[in-house]
Amino acid sequence: MAKKSAIEKNIRRMKLVKRYAKKRAALKKIINNKKLELSERFEAQLKLNKLPKNSAAIRVRNRCEVSGRPHGVYRKLKLSRIALRDMASSGKIPGITKSSW
Repeated sequence: MAKKSAIEKNIRRMKLVKRYAKKRAALKKIINNKKLELSERFEAQLKLNKLPKNSAAIRVRNRCEVSGRPHGVYRKLKLSRIALRDMASSGKIPGITKSSW
């Protein structure tokens, strides 16, 4: 089990990303528009820099929904490889069986 503080910090980051998503997208659109003046684009860059760092989507960490483990997480299932194996072995995930040949 991961540290509770790390899991909570990641949840706070997800909330910040959701809150600032539209504002960040609008500013990035202005920054990437080459038809605008350089001063306008620079001003948008300064506004983007003033937003919280944790509001960037890249700061969110993929974590296992069961254990909170940050490494070895399958994106589709949102489970770590260890939790996936335990759940599959106990029959909690439909359609997945232990292979044998």
